Amino acid sequence: MPFMMLLRRLHKWVGLVLGVQLLLWAVSGTMMALLDHHEVAGEHTYRTPAMSEVVQPLPLAAVQAGLPGAEIVGFKLRPMLGGHVYEVKTSDGIRLVGPEGRPITVDAELAKTVAKAEYAGDGKVSSAVRLTEPTLEARGRPLPLWRVDFDDSKATTFYVAESTAQVVEHRTDTWRVWDFFWMLHIMDYSGRESFNHPLIITVATGIAWVALTGFTLLFVSFRRMDFEWVLDLGERLRRRKKR
Repeated sequence: MPFMMLLRRLHKWVGLVLGVQLLLWAVSGTMMALLDHHEVAGEHTYRTPAMSEVVQPLPLAAVQAGLPGAEIVGFKLRPMLGGHVYEVKTSDGIRLVGPEGRPITVDAELAKTVAKAEYAGDGKVSSAVRLTEPTLEARGRPLPLWRVDFDDSKATTFYVAESTAQVVEHRTDTWRVWDFFWMLHIMDYSGRESFNHPLIITVATGIAWVALTGFTLLFVSFRRMDFEWVLDLGERLRRRKKR
């Protein structure tokens, strides 16, 4: 089989297979562009809590007394629910201590209270579930987390970190639609994070090969007779100008 015949056949079938992914790239890219980025970020579902008055910080000894046996590396005073808490960094992780020096446990009730304080919608809390395994919606966030769901029209979900009692993610159905098309676009069907994994590199290389071979085949697929109508049109125009 002549080389150009083989090249044409390979170009046709490889292009047909990879054309499906080209279509998915086009559709997913278009959908991500059409979705309002404010809706994707869920900006309409949350608000910044009001700042509370500055308080006199506790001495380190009082904070240490609330966490007996813990090795304190550092701590800071920050606002929470109209008051202040101490976010203490220890050798075992982050712990919270109240203004009176007592440790704070981030349970379901506290997680719901924190979520409701930042929620700006018209729904109510429908559930609060403690997560100890990674999820796609809260990927990359340290565990454990509290997933707090609201019963509004957007199926809003807040993720509250158990270590800091802070909302770390806001998710809605609009974000979930966007995330689905993001998955198709980067071809990372499990983690939905990497866009330079072997699969997408292979497909992109294949599409570049199809484009290159298609450009090469242009020179052997057309003859002068294919452009005779253009040449004839040009000749007729030149004759008219001479008249």
